[in-house]
Amino acid sequence: MDSDYAIISTHLIGALIAGGLIGIERSFRARPAGFRTHTLVCLASSLLMLVTLYQWKWLPGVPMDTIRTDPTRMAQGIMTGIGFLGAGVIFKEGLSVRGLTTAASIWMTAAIGILMGIGFYMPAILATALTIGVLSAFRWIETRLPSDIYAHHALRFRRDDVLAEPEVREFLQRYGFTVANISYRITEDGAFFEYKMILRTRSAENTVKLAEALRTMPRLHTFRISPTGD
Repeated sequence: MDSDYAIISTHLIGALIAGGLIGIERSFRARPAGFRTHTLVCLASSLLMLVTLYQWKWLPGVPMDTIRTDPTRMAQGIMTGIGFLGAGVIFKEGLSVRGLTTAASIWMTAAIGILMGIGFYMPAILATALTIGVLSAFRWIETRLPSDIYAHHALRFRRDDVLAEPEVREFLQRYGFTVANISYRITEDGAFFEYKMILRTRSAENTVKLAEALRTMPRLHTFRISPTGD
C-alpha cells in the first residue's frame, strides 16, 4: 500500500511540475490561461489516468479478471473535454484570431498529464522540454521571419475637402503600405467623409512613420491605425 501511495504521489507531482513549467511561460506572456490553469490541467489529466491504473479500487473485493475497462477511453475523454477549455481562450479580434497558441499549449499539457498519469515519464519529460522550447525559442524565430503585418486604418476628412482615393493609395504606398480592401462612409451628420481600410506592410516601423505623416496632414480631420494582434 505504501508503494502505491509513493507511485501515485510521484505521478501527480511530476504532472504538477510539468504543467507548472509550461504555465509559467504562458503567464510570462500574459496569456489568459497561465500558470495555475496549465498546472491544474496537467494534474487533472494525470489524476484521471491514475483511476485507470487502479481499477480494482473501483469495486473492492471483486476479482481483477472480472473487470474489463479500456484505459484509452479515459484518455480520449480527457482530450475531448480539454477542447472546451481551449475554446474558451480563443477569441477573434478584427482580422486576428488570438489564443490559438495558448489553446494548443493546454491541449499539449493535458497530453503530458496523461503520460505522467500512467507513469510514462521519459516521453512526458521530453514533451515538456519540447513544449517549452516551442513556446519560447520558436517565438524568437517567428518574430524574425518575414511576414505581412496588417492594420485597420480609418481616415476622416471634411466632406467638402476630401482627398481622392488614388491620392490616398499613393500616399500610403509612399510609406510601404498596400490597401487590402477599402470601404467608404459619410458620417450621420453629413459633415465628414471616411475611408476605412485594411493595410498591409512588411515592417512594423512603417506604422510609426505613417502615423507621424498623418499627424501633420492639415486636410485630415482624424485618423486611426490599429495593428492587428498575433
